[in-house]
Amino acid sequence: MKKFIYLLAGAILGGITGSVLVFLFTPSSGAEMRHRIRENFENLTEEIRSAAEQRRVELNEQLAKLRSPTPGS
Repeated sequence: MKKFIYLLAGAILGGITGSVLVFLFTPSSGAEMRHRIRENFENLTEEIRSAAEQRRVELNEQLAKLRSPTPGS
């Protein structure tokens, strides 16, 4: 589980770092840059929400399994 968390954190950090570098080295106007930053931020936010929702569903399923009575008890 720790390895997955480290992988996820690294992927997010790498994505943010890559995005910042692309924005810094891509020639474009200020208004266009702000628009692109806003779009990327909204996409990142949606991806995080989606991942959190997916994880919540997985955890709820695991919790339901743990709460269900075991056979023979």
